[in-house]
Amino acid sequence: MASRHQLSPVDGLAQLSFVVQGMLERRAAEHGLSIIQVRLLGVLRDRKPTMNELARILGLDKSSVTGLVDRAERRGLVVRVPSTVDRRVVLVSLTDDGRALASQAAACFETDVMTMLRRLPARDREALSRLVSRLLAAHAAEQGIDLFPAAAQLSWGVHPRFSRQTPHDK
Repeated sequence: MASRHQLSPVDGLAQLSFVVQGMLERRAAEHGLSIIQVRLLGVLRDRKPTMNELARILGLDKSSVTGLVDRAERRGLVVRVPSTVDRRVVLVSLTDDGRALASQAAACFETDVMTMLRRLPARDREALSRLVSRLLAAHAAEQGIDLFPAAAQLSWGVHPRFSRQTPHDK
């Protein structure tokens, strides 16, 4: 049970998600993006998935992902490229314009989040990052998703220094 000045984990995470979602929505709108477009660009910053992989990562059906990629492709943000391993497979990759837009939006969002997190001591920020990373990595693994692909940057403003597991965290 939460004390008078402390929310339960459920209430705290729900309230925090509303605050973070609001920040993300505002920054997305400033860059002419929807939330799902932000998620697409965020995913593509550190990987070149197939359409099926994108559907799984984004939690959408394949037809929705096709429409999403079509619209981003028309804006010049992404491109479909044939796989070098299997010519029947198409990979989705950011264009230079898509990468620039993703970086701009991510930098603004990171500023917002870091401004909020600076209210916590560095030790608490590190602990929060470790806990969130462990929870999200476990959830992603249950979905068959590698949250930390090789040489990856994390999507949408999470600084790698605050998000990687160290050997003692496992």
